[in-house]
Amino acid sequence: MTTLFDAADSSDEPDEEIKRARDPLAVRMRPRTLDEVVGQKHLLRPGSPLRVLAGTDETIVGPSSIILWGPPGTGKTTLAHVIARSGNRKFVELSAVTAGVKDVRAVMEQALEDRDFRGISTVLFLDEIHRFTKAQQDALLPGVENRWIILVAATTENPSFSVISPLLSRSVMLTLQSLQNDDIEQLVRRALTSPRGLRGQFDISEPALDYIVRLANGDARKSLTSLEAAAAVAYGRSDEPDQPILIDEDHAVEALNQASVRYDRGGDQHYDVVSAFIKSIRGSDVDAALHYLARMIVAGEDPRFIARRLVVHASEDVGMADPSALTAAVNAAQAVQLIGMPEARINLAQATIHLATAPKSNAVIKAIDAAMDDVKQGSSGNVPPHLRDSHYGGAQQLGHGAGYKYPHDERFGISNQQYLPDVLQGREYYEPTVFGHESGMKHRLETIKRFLRGE
Repeated sequence: MTTLFDAADSSDEPDEEIKRARDPLAVRMRPRTLDEVVGQKHLLRPGSPLRVLAGTDETIVGPSSIILWGPPGTGKTTLAHVIARSGNRKFVELSAVTAGVKDVRAVMEQALEDRDFRGISTVLFLDEIHRFTKAQQDALLPGVENRWIILVAATTENPSFSVISPLLSRSVMLTLQSLQNDDIEQLVRRALTSPRGLRGQFDISEPALDYIVRLANGDARKSLTSLEAAAAVAYGRSDEPDQPILIDEDHAVEALNQASVRYDRGGDQHYDVVSAFIKSIRGSDVDAALHYLARMIVAGEDPRFIARRLVVHASEDVGMADPSALTAAVNAAQAVQLIGMPEARINLAQATIHLATAPKSNAVIKAIDAAMDDVKQGSSGNVPPHLRDSHYGGAQQLGHGAGYKYPHDERFGISNQQYLPDVLQGREYYEPTVFGHESGMKHRLETIKRFLRGE
């Protein structure tokens, strides 16, 4: 036994098999049929939408779109692959994190061509659909409605709140549940003996198995990743490479201590932990915010990424309720650049505590988004003549700047003149809350607006 997966390197195996043998264990063990799927029995009964989509009976008219909602590691991607493997189907995978409207439309056009000219159906698997904007989700509607594609969308957030109504009404929503310990144990034992898994090269002690199952917490992918890490530790310590190697509890503990806080920076854990971090700050739970900050730091997340999120949310979630929050976040970002890690963890923690404990207001982001919506919808209008630039030749003949009142010449430093274009007169974007600094600003803003109206 010269390598951990020596059998996979046999020269009589096809290149594709060798390539797959180098994939992570969780990928290699991904079920290829619904009968191999562990758990989710409530979704796999005869005649269920999944059975119909994954079946071979072309006379059955099944749904053209399904939305899989559930926590990480419950089989959303697996089910999409199983559906794609049945019949004459092409599998296309997009991530809502990186794909845009242009990417979606390109898939639609190719799917229509494949269907009409080649007789091939396309399964579009869209991961994290809740991250798609309304416009991006709208781009999916023609393909779903006209059955150019079979859409399998996955989300860890409630689709009722994150998916647009037209798409939701055209889809079957299926809720996946975290796997039970018995399901996880079955997966681990299968991986130990499967030709696609560890090929019988390893045994596992009951304490080690219990440890891996317990720490998986219903996440199939995590259990297989943990098993693979423990096998690597056991292999490195083995003195009998020609015998099945026993994975004991010490191997599992060592492997999981090293891997427990790691997450794929492009995968579910990255976005889930960052999302929990931000939402804990927004919810003013300082201890939860520090917990998720610690998880990111220990996992080796780029501290500049963390700092950027703090800067964004200083304005998005705290805003003018505590204007010093943005200063604190920017200072932390500069400290990260200046001193680096591990010392900068203290600066990130200070900014996190500041934002989490600060009074909250989303009035800033609501104000700019409302103003941008008006501009995008064509509600711009002409700049009032008295506000136009008058510092160039011929401007005065055009009436530019005529009648402008210089605020510093006014008694209270405010001049009652028109600033918004005619089409937007009376439009109010910024509406301060009653929290923190904004409570005093609310009264001041009302006074300013009375002056501007000449009241």
